Amino acid sequence: MSEKFDYDVLYIGAGHATFDGAAPLAETGVSVGVIESGLVGGTCPNRGCNAKITIDEPVKVTREAERMNGILDGDLSINWSKNIEHKQEIIDGLPQDLTDRLENAGAKIIHGHAEFKDDHTVLVDGEEVTADKIVIATGLKPHRLDIPGTELAHDSEDFLNLKTLPKKITIIGAGYIGMEFATIANAAGAEVTVMLHADKVLRKFYQPYVEKVVADLKKRGVTFIPNASVKSFEADGDSYQVNFGDNQTITTDWILDATGRIPNLDGLGLDKVGVKYDQSGVYVNEYLQTNVESIYAAGDVVSNDLPKVTPAAYFESKYLMKLFSGQTDQPIEYPVIPSVVFTSPRIAQAGISVEEGEKKGFDITESDLANYWYYKVDKEPIAAGKQIHDKDGKLVGVTEVSDQAPDAVNALLPAIEFKMNSEQIGRLIGLFPTIGYAAWHRA
Repeated sequence: MSEKFDYDVLYIGAGHATFDGAAPLAETGVSVGVIESGLVGGTCPNRGCNAKITIDEPVKVTREAERMNGILDGDLSINWSKNIEHKQEIIDGLPQDLTDRLENAGAKIIHGHAEFKDDHTVLVDGEEVTADKIVIATGLKPHRLDIPGTELAHDSEDFLNLKTLPKKITIIGAGYIGMEFATIANAAGAEVTVMLHADKVLRKFYQPYVEKVVADLKKRGVTFIPNASVKSFEADGDSYQVNFGDNQTITTDWILDATGRIPNLDGLGLDKVGVKYDQSGVYVNEYLQTNVESIYAAGDVVSNDLPKVTPAAYFESKYLMKLFSGQTDQPIEYPVIPSVVFTSPRIAQAGISVEEGEKKGFDITESDLANYWYYKVDKEPIAAGKQIHDKDGKLVGVTEVSDQAPDAVNALLPAIEFKMNSEQIGRLIGLFPTIGYAAWHRA
């Protein structure tokens, strides 16, 4: 470490964009500091992915039990309070586990809020900390509607911590968070209304498959209001009013503002040091370096076209570890980044989209998976997949709607990433009978 600085590398934020790379970087002998104002681990382990997938598991089980009715006797229902208790059991130990991982590797955790003083110095609750290189890894935070009564709405973290499920829930927004939580709340017995800004749900996913999920949720009682134009929220005794459209109103017990997530840059002092950013995030070059030579950025806070998902943050964190430890001097080269929405059924995708494949004249094949024997095992009524092959016959994209879509897409990722031809794909024989075998069999 240079005697000039407290650390060789200083990370602001302790989420996946940090800890996946910071721990192995510290193990190489590089002096590493990690500043965190909240729980170590950031959003995903503490108030995002891990919590979400835990409370969704009973939904997945009840859906399968519903389909297997007549083979399985008796009805299942979700005990909401026990579900939330179980979620807490899963995530409570994660901050300490990640703290131990970082500290055992030699990194130093500094608790407090960071603000830039200059291009090598940050103030942590007023105390100066210096570093040769600084990484902004502060992720995203919930967007809040700028309307009267916005303080009456809640965010995703509030939903994940609901000890009692409200009878009526109104969700503003139909992206990942809105649709996943609508699925969970509906399955647990709430009366759910989803209010859309425009007329499309899950805009970044293949719309014919999205429409299948929406149609199923409508059958289950979820109400969708397109082009809602939400105007304000008002308290109404023990309930709330959502005012929208042309003098329209609905009454609800709980409001979730799921209108998106925005870069978490408040109070960082980026203008003071001249780091360029906008509402989409921090600008970086092909080395994840900002316009200020000593300052880098990684994870969801970066302005780029990648899906804002944990695997992308993980990959960027690992790349910076290699860059800072001297294991590479090459620009970052991203792999195929898959994405999935955990509705029931799920929709997963990777590689180029169906729409892009159509524009390029690629070969697009669709499988009616609901009639494929393996999907019949648990009687999946909604199951379909599309594969996109380029003009050389290489698999370049895939999308699937089914309960098993994440595993199917995971199985096909190597073919897309390594641009396998049909002969190479033919040499990959998965375990039988599994979803992996079924996916490769169709590639």
